[in-house]
Amino acid sequence: MLVTVVIMNTSGHLAARKIDRFENFTKRGAVPETTMKKGKDYTVGPVLLGFFIFVVIGSSLFQIIRTATSEGKA
Repeated sequence: MLVTVVIMNTSGHLAARKIDRFENFTKRGAVPETTMKKGKDYTVGPVLLGFFIFVVIGSSLFQIIRTATSEGKA
């Protein structure tokens, strides 16, 4: 049984790490199509979005009506 021991100095170890990181850097963006999301995957549902728009527009209309009826004393 033969055991080979490789002793690297600090600069050799750093050079090996740099090469590994560079190889990873050149592979960026090479994602297979199976992992990409396709289709309509909304983060917010259409019902929640409609409710949010209803609240925002409703509150602004309420504020306009309130200001108009109080003759600017709001």
